[in-house]
Parts: sequence; structure tokens; C-alpha cells
Amino acid sequence: MRFSYFLSVGILLFSGLLSAEVEVLSKPMTIEVYRSAGCGCCGKWLAHLKANQFNVVDHVLENVDSVKKRYAVSAELASCHTALINGYVVEGHVPAADIKKLLAEKPKVLGISVPGMPMGTPGMEMGSNADAYEVLSFDQDQKTQVFNHYEAK
Repeated sequence: MRFSYFLSVGILLFSGLLSAEVEVLSKPMTIEVYRSAGCGCCGKWLAHLKANQFNVVDHVLENVDSVKKRYAVSAELASCHTALINGYVVEGHVPAADIKKLLAEKPKVLGISVPGMPMGTPGMEMGSNADAYEVLSFDQDQKTQVFNHYEAK
């Protein structure tokens, strides 16, 4: 009797989590992107987001560094654009799937970043070649952890 009760509760909890994740992954989400006008790869990243059901609000600025500073993006985590979504910072050429994973899992971090501009990241495609790179999560103290890893091609 107790086992079936706990099994039922577990199934209900799991299905609730699963349905929340499906909802996050299926409905359009608004992301605010801050970038400089002269960066071509940023436009390609925006197209990647739009193709993956994100509503993009594009802010073209003279000084993107001020946004990075306001949202605690260190020089070690920085890339060419900074985005905000549901209270999280998304720095650089982060794949849309990792943003959706962040929103579904809701970890206690400030955000995620792909530092620099690795070849093969969304917006930095160069044919069939791609660098290995990591998506890092970071907190207020700039402590990082690997959120996802991509192999070189």
C-alpha cells in the first residue's frame, strides 16, 4: 500500500516537472539582446534564436560593455553580445537548446556564457568545422561550472 502511494506521488511529481519543461520548450519566449551595430555574427545568432521560437527584442548600443558590467559579466566570460531572459543573463553565442535547458531547470545562477567567439557556435558557423567549446554557468561571485560541452568537428 505504501509503495503504491509513493509511486503515485512520484509519478505525479515527475509528470508535473515534465509538463513544466515541455511548456518552457514549446511556447515562444522573449529574450532581450544588447549588441553593437557593427557585429555581423550577432545578427546570425539572433536568426538562430528566432528559428528556435524566441521572440527577440534587439537593442543596438554604442557601448555594450556597460550592459555587461551592470549584469556582472566578467571579462573572462564576455563575448560580443549580452542577452536577458526570465531573470538570467545569456552571454555570447549560447545555443538556443542551452537557453531552453536553463529556463527549464532554473538553476541558482546569474546566467550562462560561451566566452569569446568559438568557431561553430550559433552565429559563428564556418562550414562543417567547429571548435570544441563549453557553455559555462556563473554566479554573482563569478564562480563558473560547465553547463554543457560541445566537441570539435
